[in-house]
Amino acid sequence: MLQVLVCGVVVFPGLFFTFRKVLPSIFKQWTDADVVLVSERLVSSIHAVMATTAGIIVVSSCKGNVIMDRHWLATYFVIWYGVPYMSYDIFAMYLSHYYRFRVKGHKDYKSHSLRTVNSFVRKEFLLVLHHIALLTILLPVTLFFRKDQGDYFIGCLFLTELSTPFVSLGKILIQLGMQDCWLHKVNGGMVLLSFFMCRIALFPYMYWAYGSHYGIPLYGVPFHLPLSANLGNLCILSPQVYWFVLLCRKGYRLYKRQQDVQNQASPLSSPEPVSDISKAD
Repeated sequence: MLQVLVCGVVVFPGLFFTFRKVLPSIFKQWTDADVVLVSERLVSSIHAVMATTAGIIVVSSCKGNVIMDRHWLATYFVIWYGVPYMSYDIFAMYLSHYYRFRVKGHKDYKSHSLRTVNSFVRKEFLLVLHHIALLTILLPVTLFFRKDQGDYFIGCLFLTELSTPFVSLGKILIQLGMQDCWLHKVNGGMVLLSFFMCRIALFPYMYWAYGSHYGIPLYGVPFHLPLSANLGNLCILSPQVYWFVLLCRKGYRLYKRQQDVQNQASPLSSPEPVSDISKAD
């Protein structure tokens, strides 16, 4: 068991530092912040593909009986790769934060210190809290409190990672200066669709699947589940809703900006007064 756990501990940091060594030789103009950001996004995408694949396997294997059917990946993927990845990702996010501010010339970021760590936790509090919640809630539930039941729902939770590669691709395209290409636009749509389906709509679906197994209507499922289960789902779902709203706002701003650029560039559009243009800026 220890050897397998070490495998997960080695894989993600190993990939991260490999990308940090390889990318500067390909993109020589990139700063340290650029390299760390893209390296983090690439590793996140690899983990997301692994988690999604594990989720598909578990869900397809346990769909006959969503309560009692078992699959070994539901438990061991969390131990082998889930816990090591979440622990690594907190460190990788800190490095991305550190180099981003160091490149900007902030005097507190000349070297690592408790002040830089504290600044990272304050600025990325929700993300850090999300990772810690998964480590302190999902891990104990997966290992100790399920009574060997509900592998199907653990597989469903793995599927929440499906949106991560699209989110990462969007950031990488921006880093490559390709934010105006058609691929970035299509990817933006896939981000919203996959995020909503796999991180928000997935939760009422799991309640529906549980209710269907016991013959309970959807509205009655929360009253049939332990309070701890409802609170755990709420803790995971709440930040997803918040992030989805932020994604929608960002997508709407980008859409409006592109529409404004097209209207100003079109020879058929009526010229705007100088005063109105200055206000728009």
